[in-house]
Amino acid sequence: MQILTVQQVREWDQFTIQQEPVSSIDLMERAATRCVEWIEKQDWQQKHLRIFCGKGNNGGDGLAIARLLLHKQYSVFVYILENGKSGSTDFEKNLERLNAYSSVTIHFLRTSTELPIIQKEDIIVDALFGSGLNKPLNGFTAEVVKNMKLSRAEVVSIDVPSGLFLDEAFCGNTVVKANATLTFQCYKLGLLLQENAEFIGDVHVLDIGLHPAYLETIHTDHKIITAELIKSLYKPRNRFSHKGTYGHALLIAGSYGKMGAAVLATKACLRSGAGLTTACIPKCGYNIMQVAAPEAMTITDSNENFIITLPEDIEKYSSIGIGPGIRTGEETQKILSFIVRRYQKTLVIDADGLNCLSLQKELLDQLPPNSILTPHPKEFERLFGVHANDFKRIETAREKAKQLNIIIVLKSHHSFIALPDGSGYFNTTGNSGMATAGSGDVLTGIITALLAQGYTPADAALFGVYMHGLAGDLAAKALSKESMIAGDLVDFLPKAFQSL
Repeated sequence: MQILTVQQVREWDQFTIQQEPVSSIDLMERAATRCVEWIEKQDWQQKHLRIFCGKGNNGGDGLAIARLLLHKQYSVFVYILENGKSGSTDFEKNLERLNAYSSVTIHFLRTSTELPIIQKEDIIVDALFGSGLNKPLNGFTAEVVKNMKLSRAEVVSIDVPSGLFLDEAFCGNTVVKANATLTFQCYKLGLLLQENAEFIGDVHVLDIGLHPAYLETIHTDHKIITAELIKSLYKPRNRFSHKGTYGHALLIAGSYGKMGAAVLATKACLRSGAGLTTACIPKCGYNIMQVAAPEAMTITDSNENFIITLPEDIEKYSSIGIGPGIRTGEETQKILSFIVRRYQKTLVIDADGLNCLSLQKELLDQLPPNSILTPHPKEFERLFGVHANDFKRIETAREKAKQLNIIIVLKSHHSFIALPDGSGYFNTTGNSGMATAGSGDVLTGIITALLAQGYTPADAALFGVYMHGLAGDLAAKALSKESMIAGDLVDFLPKAFQSL
C-alpha cells in the first residue's frame, strides 16, 4: 500500500472525478457516508455530537456528516467557523442541503463569547481544516481548538486533526487532539510518525472508492507493509527438507547480568525457523542458555563476564546477529570491528552492537552490503546525529541506507524500514504492550533466522518486523498490553506463522 503526499491525494481526487466520472459533491458524500458508518459502530446514539466546521472542503465533509446523522436521528449541533468569506463550492452546497432539515441547530462562531459549552460526555467531530492547511492555527481559530481541549470530550477528526501538517513537522503549533482520526483511502506520512501520536489517536483508513488506476501513474517513496505483501514473501517449507536446508544462524550476545537478552534472541531465532542456531556467549551464560534454550548450540568464550573472542570459522554461518546484551567495552568493540571486516554476508546489528558501532563510526563504510541495523531513536541519534523531528529522521534513514548500501530498521510504534534503493516501508502491526525490555532482542533473533533460511535481506527485514509486531498483537489480545513481556512475543510467534 502506497503512502501519498497531500498533493498526490488531491490529484487522486481529481483523477477519480474525471475518470469515474463522479462529481466532487458526490465524492464528498461518499466520504461522509463512510464516516457515518464508522460513527454508527461506536454506540453514541444517546450522546450529543458537536460538529465543528471550517468553510473549506473539510468543513463540507462535516456538514454532510451532520446531515446524514440527523437523518439517522442523532442529536447533532453544528458550529461553523465564520470568517466573513464564502465557503468552498461544495461547502456551500452541503450547507444548503443541511438547512433543509428543520431539526438542525447551526451556530456561526465569530468571537470567544459564542464558543459553546461542551460537556465531557459529548462527542466532538473536528472538520475545521483538512490536509490542505499550510499555515499554523492562530487567533480565534486557536481559541476554538483550546475550547475543545478544555472540554475533555472525545474527539473524532475528519481526514486529519486540524492544525496538523501531513508532509512536514507541525513545529509545536496549535493542533486538535483527537481520540480517533478518520482518514480517506490511504495513510499519509504524518499519521505514521511518533511525534504526532498524541494528536491523531487511533487512525482508521476509510475506503471511499478513489480510482485505483491513479496509483499506476505515480511514484511514492514510502509504502505500508501489508498482510498481502508478507504472504507474497513467505517461503513455505519443502516437505523433503532437513535442518541443513534452513541455514545455520549465529547469535553473538550476552554478558554478565544481561544473559536474558541472549536467551530471548536465541529463542526467537529458533522459533522463526532457522535450521541450526548457535549462541556465542560469555562463560557465565553456559548453564543459563543450555537450560533456557536446549535446542540451541553454544560456543562459550574463555572470558567469564563478556565476549572477547570469536569462532575462527565465522564464514561458515548463514547469518550472524550481534549485539543483544554484549556491552560496549574496548574488547567488545574489537569483536564488532573484526566481524565487520571478516564476514562478507549480511550482518544483523542491534542494541550494544549499534552502540559499539557508534563508537567506531568509520566501520559504517565497511559494513557488508545489505547489513541490517535495528536502532531505536536514541541509538539512531548516536549513529547519525540528533534530528529536529521525525520527518528529518526518516529522511536521514533513507539517505544513509542508500549511501551505505544497508538496511535500517528504525524502531517505533510504526517501525520504518529504509532500503538501499531509497524506498521505505512503515509497519502497522504491533502495539504499546511491546514497549518492554527485550522486545528488540526478539526482533534480532527473528531477522537473523530469516536470513539463515535464504530470505533476501530486504525481505527478511520487512517480514521480520511484520511478524514481530503480529506476535505482539496476538499476545496483547490474549494477555493484555500491560501484562506482556518480551518472552510472550516468542511464545506467540507460532500463531503468527500459522496466520500465513
